[in-house]
Amino acid sequence: MKIELKQVQGNTYVGKGQSNHWVPVDASVNDDGSAAGTGPMELVLIALAGCTAMDVESVLKKKRADMRKLELEVNGERAAEHPKVFTSIHIVYIIHGNVKQTDAEHAVALSHEKYCSVAASLKAKITYEIKIVD
Repeated sequence: MKIELKQVQGNTYVGKGQSNHWVPVDASVNDDGSAAGTGPMELVLIALAGCTAMDVESVLKKKRADMRKLELEVNGERAAEHPKVFTSIHIVYIIHGNVKQTDAEHAVALSHEKYCSVAASLKAKITYEIKIVD
Protein backbone atom coordinates (compact mmCIF):
# COMPACT_ATOMS: atom_id res chain seq x y z
CA MET A 1 0.00 0.00 0.00
CA LYS A 2 1.29 3.42 -0.89
CA ILE A 3 0.04 6.96 -0.24
CA GLU A 4 1.31 10.40 -1.11
CA LEU A 5 1.03 13.49 1.06
CA LYS A 6 1.42 17.04 -0.22
CA GLN A 7 1.84 20.18 1.83
CA VAL A 8 -0.68 22.90 1.05
CA GLN A 9 0.53 25.46 3.59
CA GLY A 10 1.94 25.22 7.12
CA ASN A 11 0.51 22.11 8.74
CA THR A 12 -2.22 21.72 6.12
CA TYR A 13 -1.77 18.74 3.81
CA VAL A 14 -3.71 16.60 1.38
CA GLY A 15 -3.13 12.89 1.11
CA LYS A 16 -4.12 10.37 -1.53
CA GLY A 17 -3.87 6.61 -1.56
CA GLN A 18 -4.41 3.96 -4.18
CA SER A 19 -8.15 4.69 -4.15
CA ASN A 20 -7.23 8.02 -5.76
CA HIS A 21 -9.29 10.15 -3.33
CA TRP A 22 -7.72 13.23 -1.77
CA VAL A 23 -8.19 13.64 1.98
CA PRO A 24 -7.40 16.93 3.74
CA VAL A 25 -5.24 16.49 6.84
CA ASP A 26 -4.81 19.52 9.03
CA ALA A 27 -3.88 20.95 12.40
CA SER A 28 -5.57 23.68 14.37
CA VAL A 29 -4.71 27.32 13.70
CA ASN A 30 -2.73 27.32 16.98
CA ASP A 31 -0.53 24.53 15.56
CA ASP A 32 0.25 26.27 12.24
CA GLY A 33 -2.69 24.69 10.45
CA SER A 34 -5.78 26.24 8.97
CA ALA A 35 -8.37 23.90 10.55
CA ALA A 36 -9.48 23.00 7.01
CA GLY A 37 -9.27 19.24 7.45
CA THR A 38 -9.37 16.37 9.87
CA GLY A 39 -6.47 15.88 12.27
CA PRO A 40 -4.24 12.81 12.01
CA MET A 41 -5.39 11.25 15.29
CA GLU A 42 -9.03 11.83 14.37
CA LEU A 43 -8.32 10.01 11.12
CA VAL A 44 -6.99 7.06 13.13
CA LEU A 45 -10.33 6.78 14.96
CA ILE A 46 -12.26 7.23 11.72
CA ALA A 47 -10.15 4.48 10.11
CA LEU A 48 -10.82 2.19 13.08
CA ALA A 49 -14.56 2.90 12.95
CA GLY A 50 -14.70 2.36 9.20
CA CYS A 51 -12.74 -0.88 9.38
CA THR A 52 -14.78 -2.49 12.12
CA ALA A 53 -18.10 -1.21 10.72
CA MET A 54 -17.37 -2.84 7.37
CA ASP A 55 -16.53 -6.11 9.13
CA VAL A 56 -19.69 -6.06 11.24
CA GLU A 57 -21.89 -5.19 8.27
CA SER A 58 -20.37 -8.01 6.23
CA VAL A 59 -20.80 -10.62 8.96
CA LEU A 60 -24.38 -9.58 9.71
CA LYS A 61 -25.18 -9.64 5.99
CA LYS A 62 -23.85 -13.22 5.76
CA LYS A 63 -26.05 -14.11 8.74
CA ARG A 64 -28.99 -12.57 6.85
CA ALA A 65 -29.66 -10.25 9.78
CA ASP A 66 -32.26 -7.54 9.25
CA MET A 67 -29.94 -4.57 9.79
CA ARG A 68 -31.19 -1.30 8.32
CA LYS A 69 -28.38 0.98 9.47
CA LEU A 70 -25.15 0.85 11.47
CA GLU A 71 -23.69 3.79 13.38
CA LEU A 72 -20.60 3.92 15.57
CA GLU A 73 -19.57 6.33 18.28
CA VAL A 74 -15.87 6.17 19.14
CA ASN A 75 -14.12 7.80 22.09
CA GLY A 76 -10.34 7.68 22.34
CA GLU A 77 -8.27 8.61 25.39
CA ARG A 78 -4.73 9.76 24.72
CA ALA A 79 -1.55 9.76 26.78
CA ALA A 80 -0.60 13.10 28.34
CA GLU A 81 3.03 12.88 27.21
CA HIS A 82 4.53 12.58 23.72
CA PRO A 83 3.96 10.56 21.74
CA LYS A 84 0.33 11.13 22.70
CA VAL A 85 -0.83 7.70 21.63
CA PHE A 86 -4.30 6.35 22.25
CA THR A 87 -4.25 4.49 25.55
CA SER A 88 -7.87 3.36 25.41
CA ILE A 89 -10.63 3.44 22.84
CA HIS A 90 -14.31 2.70 23.42
CA ILE A 91 -16.65 1.93 20.54
CA VAL A 92 -20.44 1.99 20.74
CA TYR A 93 -22.11 0.06 17.92
CA ILE A 94 -25.64 1.29 17.30
CA ILE A 95 -27.38 -1.27 15.15
CA HIS A 96 -30.76 -0.33 13.70
CA GLY A 97 -33.01 -3.22 12.78
CA ASN A 98 -34.29 -6.55 13.97
CA VAL A 99 -30.91 -8.10 14.82
CA LYS A 100 -30.36 -10.82 17.41
CA GLN A 101 -28.04 -9.75 20.22
CA THR A 102 -26.03 -12.96 19.79
CA ASP A 103 -25.52 -12.26 16.08
CA ALA A 104 -24.39 -8.71 16.81
CA GLU A 105 -22.01 -9.87 19.53
CA HIS A 106 -20.55 -12.51 17.22
CA ALA A 107 -20.04 -10.02 14.38
CA VAL A 108 -18.33 -7.46 16.63
CA ALA A 109 -16.15 -10.10 18.28
CA LEU A 110 -15.02 -11.43 14.89
CA SER A 111 -14.10 -7.92 13.83
CA HIS A 112 -12.02 -7.27 16.93
CA GLU A 113 -10.43 -10.71 17.19
CA LYS A 114 -9.82 -11.58 13.55
CA TYR A 115 -10.67 -9.14 10.77
CA CYS A 116 -10.07 -5.48 11.65
CA SER A 117 -6.48 -4.72 10.66
CA VAL A 118 -6.72 -1.16 11.98
CA ALA A 119 -7.64 -2.41 15.48
CA ALA A 120 -4.83 -4.96 15.32
CA SER A 121 -2.39 -2.16 14.44
CA LEU A 122 -3.18 -0.13 17.56
CA LYS A 123 -1.63 -0.66 20.99
CA ALA A 124 -4.61 0.90 22.78
CA LYS A 125 -7.01 -1.16 24.86
CA ILE A 126 -10.20 -1.30 22.79
CA THR A 127 -13.54 -1.90 24.49
CA TYR A 128 -17.01 -1.87 23.04
CA GLU A 129 -20.71 -2.07 23.66
CA ILE A 130 -23.61 -2.88 21.39
CA LYS A 131 -26.98 -1.15 21.26
CA ILE A 132 -29.71 -2.59 19.08
CA VAL A 133 -32.42 -0.12 18.09
CA ASP A 134 -35.50 -1.53 16.42
